[in-house]
Amino acid sequence: MWKRDEAVRSPAVPTNDTSAAAPAAQAARPDNVMRGQNERDVVNIGKSVVIKGELNGSEDLTIEGHVEGKIELRDHVLTIGPNGKIKAQLNAKAIVVLGEVIGNVTATEKVDIRENGSVEGDITSPRVAIAEGAHFRGSVDMQNKGAAKPTAAPQAQTSRPAPAPAAAAQEKQGPQAVAPGQQRIGA
Repeated sequence: MWKRDEAVRSPAVPTNDTSAAAPAAQAARPDNVMRGQNERDVVNIGKSVVIKGELNGSEDLTIEGHVEGKIELRDHVLTIGPNGKIKAQLNAKAIVVLGEVIGNVTATEKVDIRENGSVEGDITSPRVAIAEGAHFRGSVDMQNKGAAKPTAAPQAQTSRPAPAPAAAAQEKQGPQAVAPGQQRIGA
């Protein structure tokens, strides 16, 4: 019935105003479409949803329900909501934990365990943040995949003479080993 009332009012409104209003409405529509395209798509899994198996996607994902298995979002953000209970292997660009996760967590950018969040499993990520009040049990590997292994530093340390043998040699030589202008300590 609302559309009928609008149709009845249309003839009373001058045609110039309706033609001006129509392009304005059409101009507003592309802005909304553009805004939607610029924002990242986010999918929500509600707290009553239970998933068992493998979950893959190409959108940001927020989970409030229960998931068992494997979750993989390579280029997107995975958020485990406060009601989320996950028993799975997680793999995403960034992972934010507000709920409970049991399983290994791998992120290419960052893992963030917020207050009241819980993770029981190993974390592999270049950046890890654990808030006060969060629970974590497992190990953390923060090595960057592209980082070179530190092989040059140990070689440099082994090529230098150790200071302890030099000091021992000075003690064997006695006071004659002291150069002019230096003082012998501990004599």
